Amino acid sequence: CLMKRNLNTNLPESQEFLSAVEDKKTTRFTDFEGKTSFGMSVFNLGNAIMGSGILGLAYAMANAGVVLFLLLLTVVAVLSSYSIHLLLKSSGIVGIRAYEQLGYRAFGTPGKMAAGIAITLQNIGAMSSYLYIVKYELPLVIQAFLRVDKPAGEWYLNGNYLVIIVSIAIILPLALMKQLGYLGYTSGFSLSCMVFFLIAVSPLILGILTCKLKITSLLLFTYVTDSANPPPLPWPLTATHLFHSHLKHVASATSQTAYTIPILAFAFVCHPEVLPIYTELRNATKKKMQHVANISIAIMYIMYFLAALFGYLTFYGEVEAELLHTYSRIDSYDTLILCVRVAVLTAVTLTVPIVLFPVRRAIQQMAFPNKTFYWPRHIAIAFVLLLFINLLVIFAPNILGIFGVIGATSAPCLIFIFPAVFYIRIVPKEEEPLRSVPKILAACFAGIGFLFMTMSLSFIIIDWTSGTSKASSGH
Repeated sequence: CLMKRNLNTNLPESQEFLSAVEDKKTTRFTDFEGKTSFGMSVFNLGNAIMGSGILGLAYAMANAGVVLFLLLLTVVAVLSSYSIHLLLKSSGIVGIRAYEQLGYRAFGTPGKMAAGIAITLQNIGAMSSYLYIVKYELPLVIQAFLRVDKPAGEWYLNGNYLVIIVSIAIILPLALMKQLGYLGYTSGFSLSCMVFFLIAVSPLILGILTCKLKITSLLLFTYVTDSANPPPLPWPLTATHLFHSHLKHVASATSQTAYTIPILAFAFVCHPEVLPIYTELRNATKKKMQHVANISIAIMYIMYFLAALFGYLTFYGEVEAELLHTYSRIDSYDTLILCVRVAVLTAVTLTVPIVLFPVRRAIQQMAFPNKTFYWPRHIAIAFVLLLFINLLVIFAPNILGIFGVIGATSAPCLIFIFPAVFYIRIVPKEEEPLRSVPKILAACFAGIGFLFMTMSLSFIIIDWTSGTSKASSGH
């Protein structure tokens, strides 16, 4: 037993997820025994799903209407769960729990490189978007707390310095953890911050704490603010609010509703983190990991819908693409609004280490496929990644447009195309012929991915040519 344990600990990283025993009945994983609890795994995956796009969902609901938004959100959540099912079944058949190695098993080195590059680009874009929020929101929050009306160049109000401080003091230490499961506590705290955000921005709570509330009927109310420019409210709800965009022009409404589709399509991006979390899950089975995924998706489904609904029903036609900006118009020094902004900043900051783990693993799989775990390399990759992302955020203010294109191509690959084509290639024909129902569904699923990719790229090109910026990945 001791010799077997030593053999397993010296496996190269490219082989650590491969089955050590050729057993056709039972697939065994020999990297290490998972020790992360079910609850912590749910926290980690939920935190991986949650993205900065949650702040733009109210704008998407305003464009699509409540019913269409809910329908689209439901469809995307179900498709995301199905996509994870494809990944888990593929990994179970071949005994692999690494996205890149699934690509290698399906298509050789090109498949591994394609998966690794897609994960790297997608997650670097996501981390950059989170740090952009820190760069632009944190100085405003500090300024509001200190009641500084006219900054005079103070260093602690400089977003570039603040991004570096947050990266070194908070993100880097968390990113140096050896296992993703250790971040379960910070992920739970991050999700708690977003729950506070949802409670605080509820129209009822906001009305009680900041406005003079007037009850009109059960759960339907209006409020009158003391602000000089109170936001118009849509109560009571009408069929127009439920089924149509608030936009006056039909052509504009149709265009804006179309933008909602790619925003929602990428709202549940978590697939690079699924297999690492699966690896570290205690007493892991495919069924148990699927339950982790389904619960995480359900939690974020509820949070996404409530965030969109509360923002939309509070501001209706006045809602902006970034929800925090809309709330700050009520009173930029309001204590509740400041606490909400701090909660969102905390949530996105604690999400960065979760997103960094798959990027580091992808780089190791591509550049050091036959190397065992090595602390200096583990630390160096995390440090270089954070340094690179900080440089992007500080010196390339328009880089999000480029990452929009990356997200429009890599996200559909990671969510739709790769899980489907890997499944078709990996599952033996003896078990499921090419014309079997599961593989036909997988092929259709890949087609949906190509459709979303085409739509997203088209909208981005339209944005660039028209001088607007509405397309978003939503994550």
